[in-house]
Amino acid sequence: MSTQYTKNTDQNKTANRNKISYWLNCFLIATVCILFAESAAAQSCFTSEEIDAGVKSALESTANKYFGMVAQGDAATLRQNAIPSLASSFSGVEGVINDNKANLAGATATAQDPYLLKLDGTAPSARAEFLCGVFGSNGQTSNSAVFVLNNLAPGSYGFISLDVKGAKVPYVVSFILQQDGANWKLGGLFVKQTQIKGHDGNWFLDKARAFKAQNKNHDAWFYFIEAHYLLTPVEFMSTQSTDKLYDEAQTVKPSDLPPSDLSAANGKTYKLTAMYPLVVGADLDLIVKFQSADVSNTSVAFQDNMAVIKAIVSKYPEFRDAFDEVVARATETSGRDYGTGLPMNEIK
Repeated sequence: MSTQYTKNTDQNKTANRNKISYWLNCFLIATVCILFAESAAAQSCFTSEEIDAGVKSALESTANKYFGMVAQGDAATLRQNAIPSLASSFSGVEGVINDNKANLAGATATAQDPYLLKLDGTAPSARAEFLCGVFGSNGQTSNSAVFVLNNLAPGSYGFISLDVKGAKVPYVVSFILQQDGANWKLGGLFVKQTQIKGHDGNWFLDKARAFKAQNKNHDAWFYFIEAHYLLTPVEFMSTQSTDKLYDEAQTVKPSDLPPSDLSAANGKTYKLTAMYPLVVGADLDLIVKFQSADVSNTSVAFQDNMAVIKAIVSKYPEFRDAFDEVVARATETSGRDYGTGLPMNEIK
C-alpha cells in the first residue's frame, strides 16, 4: 500500500537531518587541513589530554546534567540553561527533546573525551575551523579531529558526546557548551541513533564494500553515506577514520546522481533534484525529490510520485537489495512538496 506524506513528515523523527547536505559538508571538512596556516591565529582547539582538569570535569558534569534534562523531557529547565540566542529560539531543541523523550527515558550515558574550542576576535566568524590534536603530512592522525562551525561568536566552547545505553536503540547525544563565567551554557544539542535495525555504522560500511564488489555502485554510495552518518557524532566533526571513509566512497560515487532527468513509463521526463537514504521509523528508505510546477492537485502529484518511484527502481533495480521503501516527493520551487511512499516489495 502506498503511503502519502505531507511536507517533511518523513523527516521530523530523524533528528532533522538532510543526508545530502550532511555528506557534502563532510567533504568540505576533509579539505580543512589546507587552511591551517590562515586559521590557526583566529581559533584554537584542545583535546582532552590538553584541557585543564577542572575545565574537563566541568564539561563532563554539565553534559551529564543536561543529558538528564533531555532524557526526562525537561525542555523548560534546559532552556533556562541555554545561551540567550538559543533560548530565544528554542523550538528546534524542544522538538528534538520531545521526539526522543520516549526512547531515552531511563537510559544511562557515558561521556566521551571532550574538546575545548576557543575563538578569538570581536566579531562572529562565518566559518570557524578548529584543528584538534596532532596532524601529519597526510592530514589527520589517530588522535586528531576537525570541527567546522558557521556563524560562531568569539568565546570558549566545549564539545562533548555521550554514549547512551538502555534506550530502545543505542544513541549518541552531543552538546556544544559555551563558557559563561564559571558556568557552561547550552549552545547546541544533537541527538542521533547509532543503529538501524540493530546494524551500526561498521555494518553499513561492510555492506557498502560488498555492494562495490558486486558493481552495485549506487547501493554502495548510499550505504557509505549511511555508514558515515552513523559513525560520526555530528555533521561538523571529522576524524581520520571518517576522512578515510570519504576517500573510499569517492571510488564508487556515481556520475548520474541528481540533478538529472528521469524518463518514466507515462511518457513524462522528471527533473530529479535530490536522492538520499533516510531512516523512517525502523526502515531505511530512499528519498527521491523532483521538480513540480504545482502540488496543490494532490491526485496529479500522487500519480507523478508513483511514476517516479517505479521509474527509479526500473532504472536502478539494485535498489531492491538496499532499501525498504522508496519515497518520491514532488517539490515546488517554493519548497512546498507532496510525498508518496511505496514499500519495495510492492513496486512492480
